Amino acid sequence: MLGSTHGTLTTDLRARVVACGESPQAAVHDTATPTATAAGDLDVSGRPLYACVPDLDRFFRPESVAVVGASDTEGRPNAGITRQLVAWAERVGARLHPVHPTRESVFGLPCVTSVRDLPEQVDLAVLLVGDPVPVIGELAEAKVKFAVAFASGFAETGEAGAAAQTRLAAAVERSGVRLLGPNTNLNAFEKFRDDLEGPAIALITQSGHQGRPVHALQELGIRLSHWAPTGNEADLETADFISYFAQRPEVGAIACYVEGLKDGRSFLLAADRAARAGVPVVAVKVGRTEAGARTAASHTGKLTGADEVVDAAMRQFGVIRVDGLDELQDTAALLARARKPVADGVVVYSISGGTGAHFADLATAAGLRLPELSAGKQAELHEWIPEYLSVANPVDNGGHPVGDWRGRKIIDAILADPAVGVLICPITGPFPPMSDKLAQDLADAAEATDKLVCVVWGSPVGTESAYRETLLGSSRVATFRTFGNCISAVRAYLAHHRFTSSYRSPFDDAPRTPSPSFRKAQALMRPGEQLSEHAAKQLLRAYGIRVPREQLVTSAAAAVRAAGLVGYPVVMKASGPQLAHKSELGLVKVGLTSASQIRDAYRELTDIARYEGIGLDGVLVCQMVDRGVEMMVGVTQDALFGPTVTVGLGGVLVEVLRDASVRVPPFGEDQARAMLGELRGHALLEGVRGAPPADVDALVEVVLRVQRMALELGDDLSELDINPLMVLPRGQGAVALDALAVCR
Repeated sequence: MLGSTHGTLTTDLRARVVACGESPQAAVHDTATPTATAAGDLDVSGRPLYACVPDLDRFFRPESVAVVGASDTEGRPNAGITRQLVAWAERVGARLHPVHPTRESVFGLPCVTSVRDLPEQVDLAVLLVGDPVPVIGELAEAKVKFAVAFASGFAETGEAGAAAQTRLAAAVERSGVRLLGPNTNLNAFEKFRDDLEGPAIALITQSGHQGRPVHALQELGIRLSHWAPTGNEADLETADFISYFAQRPEVGAIACYVEGLKDGRSFLLAADRAARAGVPVVAVKVGRTEAGARTAASHTGKLTGADEVVDAAMRQFGVIRVDGLDELQDTAALLARARKPVADGVVVYSISGGTGAHFADLATAAGLRLPELSAGKQAELHEWIPEYLSVANPVDNGGHPVGDWRGRKIIDAILADPAVGVLICPITGPFPPMSDKLAQDLADAAEATDKLVCVVWGSPVGTESAYRETLLGSSRVATFRTFGNCISAVRAYLAHHRFTSSYRSPFDDAPRTPSPSFRKAQALMRPGEQLSEHAAKQLLRAYGIRVPREQLVTSAAAAVRAAGLVGYPVVMKASGPQLAHKSELGLVKVGLTSASQIRDAYRELTDIARYEGIGLDGVLVCQMVDRGVEMMVGVTQDALFGPTVTVGLGGVLVEVLRDASVRVPPFGEDQARAMLGELRGHALLEGVRGAPPADVDALVEVVLRVQRMALELGDDLSELDINPLMVLPRGQGAVALDALAVCR
């Protein structure tokens, strides 16, 4: 859970910020991306604004390693782990020191009885003990930088395990040692091929087995540089590794398998760091369903977070979320190795009209842009392709031209078109020798162009030389086995570069000091209570959000006078704390036009409230506003990310339509407008059936003011619901007709 407001942080976040300030070695600094260095780098809610990045060089490439609990007794689990660590240390050139209280040597290496007896200060300690807590203090005394705990039986097992993990985390925090685990494995110490070139994938997984498909990409010639199996994340977490990998020059993409996020703000800061650096982050995040969330909790002991919020937060900071491990492989591989696109036009090139049409349908439905080729370009292609075949896009060559000199001419001509940034050739099955020639032409053309060339090799066999040698042997061709994975990867590739080309970190502009509105709002808050509508609207007024002309009255005579001041027709509503769903109780009267109607309405409203046992602070006499689009804007608290802002279609059907978009503060105007674009009913704001366009600028302004309120009040504001927010015709603003606010 994030910390509460105004300079207060969770213990974990505060420790991380202070550590960066007190120990320059604890943070990686560069000129492109700020790093949290002091407690002053906090937003108005007390949350950090920049990632504190641990220097993990000595974790992944240590000069010296201690294995606590080392063994060479065959048949024992520790013996197998120790053997693998000995081999790994030899590969990376690290000196390995076994530690065991009763052994003189392990696998021929001299053994010391305790950490205190180590012959040198070591970079990394691997703990093969059931309870790592007692060892942590010894590691601190020996000034060990990093430790790995394999032991299970912690937060993944329930309340008792969670308590044990809390004790472990506290011991680690006191020690200054950075810990990977517990409940982790040997994936960080795998053998990585060193004969592959080009940008690499860095892998982060909370379940080791789920990273195996990405690790296997090395067998297809795709480089893997690191693997961080984070386990239960008592200390080091996914966010730490994203931040670290984002500044590694060899890393072209970061692939993640995430079961639960330790802290929402830490994750966003890490994603922000990657976005600033232009490094794509591709993630499988489980927990889309209740069953998935429940299983993830039992596996890692984490909150998975409300999935809609997680999804929005990832999208907001450019993290590419995929569902399958096959998508994770293919998308990460493409993004790691492909050059920046020069255009977003996609051309489908096939030897079959049916294949081209099928692929074009799927690609267009996924949002890819398939531009029609110019008349001149089509005429050029018809020099080599029969006139009766369509070359508008998709380009259908009929098959035969790929078998001779014409094949390369066609490909080069397509790639020469300035509107084309991606060429995709789906080959549903091998048809040698022509498919061999086609594959070679595509590989040769890819080497000669700065544009992306993709091939879908649809053969279920996958042993053909055209696939195994020609296509996989080329570092410039992106090869896929399915239409779907190709399309989703290309879509992610184009979206990533669009996102990063215009990315501006919202943390740079996040407010650091409270606005004048904050003190006004504080005076209105009533801890533990739901505010009346009248008080909730005063809260909105404090932040410059427009509400109708209205007066709170406590008698029928006062209601008549108020109606005269407000102006007929009016709306009358019961107002009181803890009062919600007024319409369902008959506590709203609309379109009142005379003094007699006012008196009758007042009497009826108070009678209903008395009968229902509802305490009122009065009756609101409100200006009637009925020309516009009914929207809703709200604030809720998320267990992982803290305050979130939601906008959607409003009115009485809000819970039925469920057409809403959410963001995690801080965000800028661009994201506020993007939220509106995500709504299924967005067209209503543009004007339908003769209605004028709505004042979208005013709606965006309300969203941003609500965000400011959410940041400044933090978790003191448990919930805010403005519904309906009447968005008037363009240039006339937006008015909050009703509001509900709940204080922590």
